[in-house]
Amino acid sequence: MRYLHTMIRAANLEQTLHFFVDQLGLVEAYRYENEAGRFTLVFLSAPADLDNAKTQQAPLVEITYNWDPETYEGGRNFGHLAYQVDDIYHTCQQLLDRGVTLNRPPRDGRMAFIKSPDGISIELLQAGPALAEAEPWSSMANQGSW
Repeated sequence: MRYLHTMIRAANLEQTLHFFVDQLGLVEAYRYENEAGRFTLVFLSAPADLDNAKTQQAPLVEITYNWDPETYEGGRNFGHLAYQVDDIYHTCQQLLDRGVTLNRPPRDGRMAFIKSPDGISIELLQAGPALAEAEPWSSMANQGSW
């Protein structure tokens, strides 16, 4: 058995792709549109995984957009996605610079949380050991929730 992808539903495909591609930095591996079923599937990959993602040999995020309007509540979308990053502080600063809100800043040098426009939590984890605490992040001890 191997992990293939995580599917989340998007209420607004353009807004969701803007978040995942333009702000978070994922890349589109491939797309599938089904007129009869009235839906679009967009498969996204971390940039380092793109070559393997195109052959479904790397984890993917499947963005499902149903053409007919629908409200997603509770468990209809998903809990969270997790991505490993090389420098949690640098990554979070880039996200802030792009207008993304940090729901849980990386105050411990190890972990942060952000949310997509559809309310999906995304966990960012420092690769390897936690980085040393650094300002202004460490003074954010009581800010945010995930």
